[in-house]
Amino acid sequence: MDIMAARVVLIDGFTLQLGGEGPGASVVDLPRAVQRLVAYVGLSHRPARTAVAGQLWPDVSDARAQSSLRSALWRLQKAAPGLLDASAGTLTLARGVRVDVHELTSWAERVLDPRFDVDEVVLPGVVRSGELLPGWYDDWVLLQREHLRQLRLPALEVLAVKLGRAGRYGEAVQAAHAAVRAEPLRETAHRVLVRIHLAEGNVAEALRAYESFRTVLLEELGVAPTSRMEALISSFRRAQPVRALFPAEPRRPAEVQRSRRAGRP
Repeated sequence: MDIMAARVVLIDGFTLQLGGEGPGASVVDLPRAVQRLVAYVGLSHRPARTAVAGQLWPDVSDARAQSSLRSALWRLQKAAPGLLDASAGTLTLARGVRVDVHELTSWAERVLDPRFDVDEVVLPGVVRSGELLPGWYDDWVLLQREHLRQLRLPALEVLAVKLGRAGRYGEAVQAAHAAVRAEPLRETAHRVLVRIHLAEGNVAEALRAYESFRTVLLEELGVAPTSRMEALISSFRRAQPVRALFPAEPRRPAEVQRSRRAGRP
């Protein structure tokens, strides 16, 4: 069993894949208690065994929680030998085991980095998919779920803007739609989508996106879009150039210094 090719999937539900991805991969069926163990360790940074037992079995005595942890570890070792490394009183996934949440986090942090080069961008499937461990209501899951939401949505919006600024409108629309699907009431995502359609010259698509958002907002919250959205929609009548819809990013201090040395403003 090749643990080095293992992947833990936590977005849109728990899955443990062995043997990589594709036709050769196999899915390991784990009991719920063992799934929770793998998920908690996968989302944590080398937690202590006592912390794991306390989080996963909070309603029983410490001795009973430790016993339940030992049972879960034994069952995991039978199903996927070597997946977890238990040493020095801590638990961690074996080296080389991938976790989709870590992949999403790394992608989002890279996109949000001002030095990010849009030419290197890809929109991985994990970014487009749903929430972390749906149907799980443990406190540690809820905290991580909200953290991922707050990381993924701004990253998708920033990516869509950067792609729009580069004239890659088809990819920009995909990123903006992913943000809209993830949070239908988030106006900033809808504004980005409208800006992309206007930049393309697709006024009808921009108006359709606006009307769809306005209707959902009225039905769900009983409020209208903000003045910023209204101003954006009215902008197509003024025939604003693309650069007004996607203004250039402010230069970083190092770039300003290089420009001054070169005699540029």
